[in-house]
Amino acid sequence: MSFSMPRDPGRAPRIALPRRGRVLVPTLVILVVLGVGFALFSTFYTELLWYRSVDASGVFTRRIGVHVGLFVVFGGLLGGAVAGNTYLAHRLRPTYIPGSAEQQSLDRYRMGIEPLRKVAVIALGVVLGLLAGLSASSHWKTYLLWRNGTPFGKKDPQFGKDISFFVFDLPWIRFVLSFAFTLVVLCLLASALTHYLYGGVRLQGFGDRTTDAARVHLSVLLGLFVLLKAVAYYIDRYSLAVRESKVGRADFTGLTYTDINALLPAKTILAWVALICAVLFFANVVRRTWLLPALGLGSLVIAAVLIGGLYPAVYQQFRVKPSEADREAAQITKNIQQTRAAYGLDAVKVQGYAAQRAADVQTAAASPTLASSRLIDPYVVSPTFTARQQGQTWYEFPDPLDIDRYTIDGKETEVAVAVREVDTSKLNASQRNWTNERTVYTHGYGFVAAATDNPNTEGEPSFLSSDSFGKFEPRVYFGEESPDYSIVGAPKGAQPVEADDPSGSSRSNTYQGGGGVEVGSLFHRVLYATKYRDSNLLLSNRVNSSSRILYDREPRDRVEKVAPWLTVDGDPYPAVVGGRIVWIVDGYTTSSSYPYSTRQKLGEATADAVTQTSSVVAQQDDRRVNYIRNSVKATVDAYTGQVTLYQWDTSDPVLKAWRKAFPGTVHPRADLDKNTELLAHVRYPEDLFKVQRELYTRYHVSDPRVFYSNNDFWKIPQDPTGDVKQDLPPYYLTLQMPGTSESTFSLTTPFSPIGNRENLTGFMSVDSDATDPDSYGTLRVLTIPAASAQINGPQLAQSAFKSNTAIAQQISLLQRGGASEVVYGNLLTLPAGRGFLYVEPIYVRPTAGTARFPTLQLVLVSDGINAAYGNSLAAALTELERGGGTPSSGDTSGSGTAPQTSATPSPSASTGATPTPGTGTLAATIADAEAAFQAGQRALRDGDFTAYGEAQKRLQAAIERLAQLSPKPTPTG
Repeated sequence: MSFSMPRDPGRAPRIALPRRGRVLVPTLVILVVLGVGFALFSTFYTELLWYRSVDASGVFTRRIGVHVGLFVVFGGLLGGAVAGNTYLAHRLRPTYIPGSAEQQSLDRYRMGIEPLRKVAVIALGVVLGLLAGLSASSHWKTYLLWRNGTPFGKKDPQFGKDISFFVFDLPWIRFVLSFAFTLVVLCLLASALTHYLYGGVRLQGFGDRTTDAARVHLSVLLGLFVLLKAVAYYIDRYSLAVRESKVGRADFTGLTYTDINALLPAKTILAWVALICAVLFFANVVRRTWLLPALGLGSLVIAAVLIGGLYPAVYQQFRVKPSEADREAAQITKNIQQTRAAYGLDAVKVQGYAAQRAADVQTAAASPTLASSRLIDPYVVSPTFTARQQGQTWYEFPDPLDIDRYTIDGKETEVAVAVREVDTSKLNASQRNWTNERTVYTHGYGFVAAATDNPNTEGEPSFLSSDSFGKFEPRVYFGEESPDYSIVGAPKGAQPVEADDPSGSSRSNTYQGGGGVEVGSLFHRVLYATKYRDSNLLLSNRVNSSSRILYDREPRDRVEKVAPWLTVDGDPYPAVVGGRIVWIVDGYTTSSSYPYSTRQKLGEATADAVTQTSSVVAQQDDRRVNYIRNSVKATVDAYTGQVTLYQWDTSDPVLKAWRKAFPGTVHPRADLDKNTELLAHVRYPEDLFKVQRELYTRYHVSDPRVFYSNNDFWKIPQDPTGDVKQDLPPYYLTLQMPGTSESTFSLTTPFSPIGNRENLTGFMSVDSDATDPDSYGTLRVLTIPAASAQINGPQLAQSAFKSNTAIAQQISLLQRGGASEVVYGNLLTLPAGRGFLYVEPIYVRPTAGTARFPTLQLVLVSDGINAAYGNSLAAALTELERGGGTPSSGDTSGSGTAPQTSATPSPSASTGATPTPGTGTLAATIADAEAAFQAGQRALRDGDFTAYGEAQKRLQAAIERLAQLSPKPTPTG
């Protein structure tokens, strides 16, 4: 006989899992945890291996150490403080709680929480500690600058404190103060909630609403909060020096007149009121009333509203506003001086330039500025480089090209340069597989250059022989277009597999550079297979005992990783130095805490027509800075990937702080000065110049009242040659500025007035030849006096070219039938001939076919009024010197509209025979021009450039005959 126990009807039946299920679930959880942990470990360890490969493991370990230190200290402080105060509030709970409906409701919560109380308190501390630690570790740069800051040797104009206090100390003080506020507020909330839950604080009932223990505890926390507020009010006084506001219509950083006379005293008063209020809260520890602390807190709130808010607003409205320009004059002057100093604009050499409206062409043509004018546009001819120098379909050249200088036949020559890089996306379908993309097509090959002022007779770049650069290692394993990772290297005697044949010789190569990370061991292969989620790294026999993995190969990325405290220029450029191809990268130190200096968004200031269209020129992010220095010149070896940092600005306190924080990372300036071959290719960086020119549009003004009204502000003209409506990019040019004795390699930009006017108001250049330390970095500005004749800016010059009858006719012929399209090259603004000349190359490229690359066909020139063209710069200048054209009666360029000009090509501008006046009929000549044009288009489609050149000669001769047969315009006005 068997008996069964009755089942408890209130208890749900227990479902017993099978033994296998009970084991499987924990096993899966453990495996998931191990998988996630190994993935995190692989990320960390492969980063360490990368840093070791570039001899910069100290940077990695230092960063990790600071991150961990800040995480532990601040996370432990906040998590421990909150958990400790919660525990203390529980320990201080009353033993007897008077009964009430409120307490009866809370009893249920107390009973439910009690079994989990300790776990909940610990979990609360851990979660808040993790969040606080992560937040604190993200401020590692702020901490290191505070820890290693050095004096600037300059004082701010209001408080007389060294600039280093604002740049290094104040950001860290504000972070610590913010953290302390967060800590105290969280402790206060957690303690108050615990006291309420356990009866130390009651909202209902008779008698005291708080126990003595709760009153003491909360009074101390409230006293700390108000004490921190007093400190915050005091620190806020200094923060006003870096506060952004508006003065008139202008952006402004620093203390305004109202700040000095109303808000600054208010902050001081509020600091004292808060301090007294804190004392009242601390005194409440021994008193048994909340009355005085409450009165003190109420007084602080009222004072904050009246003294800190209402009084400055009333002062601004009734005291300052009626005569704001005069009141703010002294503060605007401080802002102008400090902004110029912070951006390196305090030593600009300004020269008045009473430019003629029409430049003296004969004088200009004889100047070195015109002799080296850039006709090979690096923003246009990259497809031509590819067509003529590609070699194999999997190679390409970056767009745009870069500009540098080399000594050719004993003369320093400005050249467009590029390296031939591998592009695995150009492989055909049969070649697209892991083995080819990762182990065969691993690198680029070769360095290509062409003089910018000397196209060949076909309108293409005249490429320099490789002998011009001496013997050098041509392979490019680290570049702007390199694959994200490649597997290279093989044991001695193994058959080479890496494609190495731009000449078509089917040559192969094995990497011997020593760059990258070894992946011969199974452990490293597993790590990188995990990192890239690629099992081929484990399975492929191409990964052998001598293999190395190359990754993070872009020069900017490598410099940013080795020096994470630098802001890196958006356009690295290659150079042949010491038998190697190296990438030269400019690095900036920045700050957003320079007192009285106006903040600028880096992204906005560095954006132009090139950054919007290029895949290799990076635009900066929109961080706001108000101090910038080009303090570091970096090189990246294109073969080994080695990164070398050189000190450039020896006086920059920010760089000095970072060198203390990461000792041994940056080589001293003397090491770069001794490397004369590298120094010859150092140039003034574009992004710094863009930031400076953007600020100078406003900060060329020195009169504070004019600055207040914005009446004399300038703008950067838009690029008139492209479809993208963006700022004209700065151009590297070799020119001789008026007032100087010789030409120099420079970075240049024009300026126009704000509003809809497109005249020229100024021209800026910066000496960019680093071999001349006395002049390098000298900013020069030509200002055009208002009383001078109004000079056409780039937009008006381009409009004049397009509206010119002869030029328009030639352009129409070049693109007749839609078989080809015209590409406008860089519009150069050149100060010469006691005025400004504009030079613009015109390219033509087919709209269909495989040979779709541009060739130079025309050069347009303008002296500011007249315009002319030719098939060379010399021919165009010759025609312009003869008068070029005559402005029409509708010429109103002085008021901002383009003049209507015409030009007649001269016989000297043609490579064909000079026609005899009066021969041939007009119809026959037009037919000849049409026939020559069509022949040229057929030649372009067929890729026959010899025939195309002959057709262009016949077309040019026909156009010249048309000009002689056509009636000459009669001058008017």
